[in-house]
Formats: sequence, C-alpha cells, structure tokens
Amino acid sequence: MVQWTSQLKIRWSSATSSSSFFDLRGPKFFQINNLRFELVMIHFHYGATLRERALEFLSTDLKQSAFIFREAAGVFHYLAHEVIPSLQSPIPAERPSEASSALCAAMSFICLAEAQAVYTRRAEEKGNTGFSVLAKLHYGVVELLSDATSAIQSGTGEGKTISSWFLEFISSCKALHELRSKKHLAEGLRDDGQMGVSVGVLCDALISSKKKTPGEESWKACFKNEIEIAANTLRKFEHENEFVWQEKIPYVDELPSPQGIKIVEIVPYKPKRWERELAFKL
Repeated sequence: MVQWTSQLKIRWSSATSSSSFFDLRGPKFFQINNLRFELVMIHFHYGATLRERALEFLSTDLKQSAFIFREAAGVFHYLAHEVIPSLQSPIPAERPSEASSALCAAMSFICLAEAQAVYTRRAEEKGNTGFSVLAKLHYGVVELLSDATSAIQSGTGEGKTISSWFLEFISSCKALHELRSKKHLAEGLRDDGQMGVSVGVLCDALISSKKKTPGEESWKACFKNEIEIAANTLRKFEHENEFVWQEKIPYVDELPSPQGIKIVEIVPYKPKRWERELAFKL
C-alpha cells in the first residue's frame, strides 16, 4: 500500500490559492501521494460541483437551487469539521487551500449565503413579503458572508494563501446585499411615515456602496446596476420629501442599522458506507 500510494502521481491545481493567480508560469500543481489528501480533494470537488448545479437551477427552479446550495454547504461543513481535522497531521503543510478547514468552513457559509439569497429573491418575486423582512433577509446574507470571512481569518496563516480574487468575491457580495438590505429598509421606513430617515438611510447606503465597487468587470456591472436602482429610489424619495413631507434628514450616527435574520441551515452530508470504511482503513 505504501509503495502504491507513493506512486499515485495525481496532481491538483487550486482555484482559490493566491499562487494560482500570480504565477506567470501558470497554475501551481500539488502532488501529495496520500490517499487521505485525495479523499479531501474529491469531497471538495463534489461540493463545488453541487454549487455549480445550484447555479444552473437559478433560472428555472429557485426552490431547488436553494436546496442544492444547502447540500453543498453540508458537504463543505463535513469536510471542515469531520474529515480534515481527523486527517490533519498526515497532509503536508504545503497544499492547496481547498484542503484546509478554514476554506471549507468559509465555503459552507458562502453556500448558505447563496441559498438565503435565493430564498430572498423568491420572496421578492412573489411580492407578498414586507420591506422590513426583505431587509433582514438580505442582511442575513451579509452576516453569513461575514462568517465566511471570519472562518478564513481563523485559519493559522491560511488567509494569506487565499487568492485576492476569492476574497474580493466575498466582500463584493457582502456590499451588494448590504445595499439591497438598506434599500428595503428605507422603503419600509417610508411606508411607516419616516421619510426623512428613509432618505438618510439611502444616502448613507449609496455613499458606502460606491466606495466598495469591485474591480472585476462582470461584478462591477451588476454592482453599478444595483447602485442605479437605489439612486433612482433616492431621487424619488427626496422629491417626495421636499414637496410633501419636508422632514429633516438625520445625521449618519442617528440612522437605524439593518438587522439580519438567517433562515437557512445546511443539509447534513451523510457519507456512503464505502467512504466510512475507506476513511477508517486510512
């Protein structure tokens, strides 16, 4: 067995390691002749495949999409909390970031955030959910993404190996949902007759969002579209406040902050019998 595993010659590249993005010679490949490592990478690939599958359902079945995101979160959670901790010592320190508990935990939170974003979109499309609830749902996405960032930072030295592109993806998604949350919060305040506060919340949201515009072009287009929607809403509210309500706009430190709710949980991953037997033998 030792001789066989020493000649596996299976190489993995990393989609999230910083070395994969800045090495002019191309992506770095990792060859670790260890079946434990292969078990980790196969599970990570399965979780990533589920996430891709969930994205495919976004245009046809939001409920199914959210469920698969939660399944993916379950796989990454299983990796982070059960598989990798039990296999930590045999795997070399130089490895793809996908084989770290910190990144797998972060991926679990990201998939949960994406699931909640899908449920929130579904609620918005149905049109029977109040603005205050929508604001809390979007901010729940922000909190889940913050959990992902915290998970990465909790890994000893692992945050330094994660690509800046991946970290920007998390921060950009956070900023996007924070803007959506504050927009709905402002709409709810307006319906409650607090027009001045509503205008203040939207002004603050736009100022903050413009400072967080992502560098990636495809993300930038989506972000600018959301900013334009919020800006149009602000112009409408400012006009209404000027000619009807004439309320004073509060200072920034007097404005209400969004409150989040999390409505999603992982679908626990249940390893097959052969997986349990293999892990035990290894």
